[in-house]
Amino acid sequence: MLTGIRLRVYPTEHQKLILSQWMGCARFIWNAKCDEDKYYRGFARKFTPYNHYYETQDQKYSHFKSNELSSWLANCPSTIQKNSTVNWYNTLKKSIKGVCGRPKRKKKTDKGSVHLTSDLFEFRVENNKRKLFIGSKKFNIGALNFKAHAEFKEPKSIHISKERGQYFVSFCYEDGVEIQEFDGKKFDAKKYAKRQLDHLQGMDEEQLQKIVVGIDRGVTIPVHAGYEEFDFSKEQKNHLTKADRYIKRLQRKLARQIKGSNRRAKTKHRIAVHHSKKANIRKDFAHKTSRSLANGFGQVFIFEKLNTKQMTKKPNPKKDKFGRFIPNKAKAKAGLNKAILNVGWHRISEFLTYKSVKLGKAVFTVHASYTSQECASCGHTHPDNRKSQDRFKCVSCGHADNADHNASIVIKNRAIKLVLDCGTQLDGNYLSSSGRGGVRKTTRGVKASFRSTVEASKEMCAT
Repeated sequence: MLTGIRLRVYPTEHQKLILSQWMGCARFIWNAKCDEDKYYRGFARKFTPYNHYYETQDQKYSHFKSNELSSWLANCPSTIQKNSTVNWYNTLKKSIKGVCGRPKRKKKTDKGSVHLTSDLFEFRVENNKRKLFIGSKKFNIGALNFKAHAEFKEPKSIHISKERGQYFVSFCYEDGVEIQEFDGKKFDAKKYAKRQLDHLQGMDEEQLQKIVVGIDRGVTIPVHAGYEEFDFSKEQKNHLTKADRYIKRLQRKLARQIKGSNRRAKTKHRIAVHHSKKANIRKDFAHKTSRSLANGFGQVFIFEKLNTKQMTKKPNPKKDKFGRFIPNKAKAKAGLNKAILNVGWHRISEFLTYKSVKLGKAVFTVHASYTSQECASCGHTHPDNRKSQDRFKCVSCGHADNADHNASIVIKNRAIKLVLDCGTQLDGNYLSSSGRGGVRKTTRGVKASFRSTVEASKEMCAT
């Protein structure tokens, strides 16, 4: 199975200069192909049949070399220019299929990357230390020192990237793990999820209760799995708060500086460094949490299917009858959006998914509606069940529990019912039911139950 890894490299000043030149040449070729595509697309729109233009696209780049206009390309290996053209062409083919958007021009920023194939790099062992040699006989820049945090095998190609003045090397390699749905170089996640579901449907409810783990994600407690809670450490929270304070101070400083000045560029770099620190903390927490879950208890992990993009949208402006804008609680919503995005819900589920595949475990998602308002004991759903952020008490049966723990049990029970239901459908790793024995609750049905419960309570109070 293909495994990816990213390592920090420490080039010398001369190597930094050469790598930056190579990245600039790769960007030049990419932008030239984008401009060529735009020009011929405008021509084809007027004078050629529909979709005929795409058949004439190629991976040629030699006509961009000129001793007068682009003489600097002679100082860059032709393999890098070819790889840039191939990557552009593959992106164009994906855009035609609708997988991604059309390739766009790349701006000149402090970021950059270069794609190297096996003829431009080699891993060697010298003095019991593994080193990465970059270049060929004509373009040789020597060995790059890097820090390896894990064992890896030699890849066929690598990417060297630069951001915030730091350099990284990333690549994929065969780790030797064999999976039934691993066909060649592409893993079929749908076949793997279908096989896992077929295996689970052969069990009874008692067996499923032992191996299924419901995971509730929140803001105050990022991950709650059964009785286990996973939260940022005290040091991590302090570092996040400290980075926020520095960013706020530097943003004020940035607003007073002149655009295009060197000092403003330095301030932007400092802001980017603090943002990267926050991102590294979130990534570290996601890796450690997913590893604890994958190596710990349970064989099947169940998440809610959350649409984070929709949940973190800005509120629409509100107007009164005279057309004047009125408060819409945008500031409070911005704080909630920041808290949601600061946890990294999607990254946690993605990391747990690929780690579970290597261990032969499975990850599924279920519908997320009213998991925080449904009672895990009797199944009664009502907004008044959630007394506060951490307290849950059912208004029907009186069941009291921690709100996050109750939600995790509800998620677990929903998944078990869907697995036992013969009408269960699988969309990726999303479990849903459309059969007669389905357990999915529609919004209309839940709202109707809310109205009937409220009306009944009013009648009891009146009597």
